[in-house]
Amino acid sequence: MHDHSIGLSGMEEAYALFLDFDGTLVDIVERPDAVVVDPALPDILLRLEEGLGGALAIVSGRPVAFLDRQLQPHRFDMAGLHGLEQRIAGNLHLCDPEEHPELRRMIGRLQEVVAEKAGVLVEDKGCSVALHWRLAPQEKEFALATAHAAVEALGSEYRLQHGKSVAEILPSAAGKGKVIERFMHSAPYKGRRPIFVGDDLTDENGFRTVNALGGLSVRIGAGETIAKVRLRTPADLRHCLSRWASDGSLPFNVGD
Repeated sequence: MHDHSIGLSGMEEAYALFLDFDGTLVDIVERPDAVVVDPALPDILLRLEEGLGGALAIVSGRPVAFLDRQLQPHRFDMAGLHGLEQRIAGNLHLCDPEEHPELRRMIGRLQEVVAEKAGVLVEDKGCSVALHWRLAPQEKEFALATAHAAVEALGSEYRLQHGKSVAEILPSAAGKGKVIERFMHSAPYKGRRPIFVGDDLTDENGFRTVNALGGLSVRIGAGETIAKVRLRTPADLRHCLSRWASDGSLPFNVGD
C-alpha cells in the first residue's frame, strides 16, 4: 500500500459516503454498551450530509435505534445490523425479531452456555447475536466453538461473521457490501462515486463492493485489507471529516 494524497471537492455532485461506526467513527471499547462519541461528531456528519446532498449513510452492525441515540439529535440514513435495518431518505425499515423465532431461542441458549464464563458477553441485537470475548481473550476458542455450533444448528438461513474479538450470527441475506449496493441504486446515492470507511473484517465485503463500483475504500487501523487507503485511528478520520465538512476537500495521507 502506497502513500496517497487525495483531494475530494465538488462533493455535492460526485460522491456518496458510507461510514462504519465502531472502530471507525468511534474507538473500540471493551463492552459494546460503553462506546463514547465525540460531542462534535454529529454536527460534523450533518454538515457533510448537507454538502453531499443527503448522500451519507452509517453502515454498521449496530441496530438503527442504538445509532440514533449515539448521534442525536440528528437522524442520518443508515444500514443497521449489517443491512437488516435500513433508513433511506427518511423511510425506515426495521427488522422484526419475531420473524426469527429459531434465532431467538438460540440466543436464550447462548446466554445459558456463557453464564459461567466471566468476560464472555452475549449481545442480543434482536435479529442477530454477537459473542464478545475482548474482556476474556483466553476464552476465544470457547467463544468461537460456541458460535460455530450455534450457526450450524440454525442451518443455512444464518451465517457467522467474524470481527475483532467478536463472532456474530446473522441472517445470510445480511452484509455491508449488499446493502451499500442497494443504497447505490437509490436517490440520492445513484450515479455517484461511493466511499466506504471501515476498520474490521466485517467491512471487507463493503470494500470489495465499493472497489468494484470504482469507488474509494478506506481502512482504519492495522490489518490485512483490500482497502485502497488507510488511516491510523478514528480520531484521524474525524479530523479528515471535519476538514471535508469545512472546506470541501478530504485529504488522505496514508502509508503502510
